[in-house]
Amino acid sequence: MWGVLRDLESSGLADKEKALFRFVAKVNHESPGISPDDIAVLHAAGWTDEAIYYAITVCALFNFYNRWIDAAGVHAMSEEAHRLYGARTAQHGYSRK
Repeated sequence: MWGVLRDLESSGLADKEKALFRFVAKVNHESPGISPDDIAVLHAAGWTDEAIYYAITVCALFNFYNRWIDAAGVHAMSEEAHRLYGARTAQHGYSRK
């Protein structure tokens, strides 16, 4: 995982996933510049319109949540709280029952 975060291009991800992460970075930082050529690259890599839509949606929602939390003054969780929540999520998933 850290290799992907540090340097996508030299990471062990398959080219298909690298293409999607490049696109998501563009959605995150340069969304007005997205063109049909960007989508064509993803189609050529094997991504469907549905998968591309979901990638855009996830990126947009995380941006929304982060900005809302920052602006609303929500306090950051402690490192221990992150560890506990991560362990619970790994065991049970994201849904609460």
